Amino acid sequence: RSLYAQLQLEQRKRELGIDAAGLRATLHMVFTGNPGTGKTTVARVVADLLKALGLLRTGHLVEADRSALVAGYSGQTALKTKAVVETAMGGVLFIDEAYALVGEDGKDSFGREALDTLIKLVEDYRSDLVVIIAGYSREMKKLLETNPGLQSRFPTTLEFDDYSPEELLQIADQMLLQDILVLSPAAGDKLRRILQELSGAAARPGFDPRANGNGRAVRNILERAKRSQAVRLQRLGTGRRSQEELTTLLPEDLDAGLN
Repeated sequence: RSLYAQLQLEQRKRELGIDAAGLRATLHMVFTGNPGTGKTTVARVVADLLKALGLLRTGHLVEADRSALVAGYSGQTALKTKAVVETAMGGVLFIDEAYALVGEDGKDSFGREALDTLIKLVEDYRSDLVVIIAGYSREMKKLLETNPGLQSRFPTTLEFDDYSPEELLQIADQMLLQDILVLSPAAGDKLRRILQELSGAAARPGFDPRANGNGRAVRNILERAKRSQAVRLQRLGTGRRSQEELTTLLPEDLDAGLN
């Protein structure tokens, strides 16, 4: 909500002609959270919103990671990083697992070159580019603490919480709708229990919450269930199948989703 209010304020300033580069707020952001919590999806929404508000020319999203920014030879990384940044001009550059650039000890010289180049470019192109760096909460916090240049250039941090069982079920419903599939009542109850167990496991001592998977885990469960459905129907023989049979997942199909 606060981000949207800030963007609307920027739009009103532009409409009134208050658009001096030195007065424009820095829109670069940090997205933190576990895998599957929608960081990339929200980055696309942000890109579209910035375009709609007139704060970006094109509003396209460019995704990158360490492999896209770091070269294998000294001196080439800066050129490679700059080339990626230039493809995102007018839009949003989304860098996932940004902490991988410098490693845990921060002594990766190639990654450091990429990060230093990025810090300079986001300042040079701040009027025509928004950069979002993303990753696990703990690692991103350490990256920001050990690189003061990032903290000053990325003032907005959005924390993405893990989904609740009900939210995961809603995600599953949307995925099934896209695939023109439904769950039988018994399968629906079973999926609910699976998702409750998935969420509950994250709270157990010694369990790494990053292994939860969130929306990604739901997709994997349903993909395996769809394959199990196909095998089940194949075993019934070559007879003609009804629409209900072809579009309904049964409880036994979800057993495969647990493996």
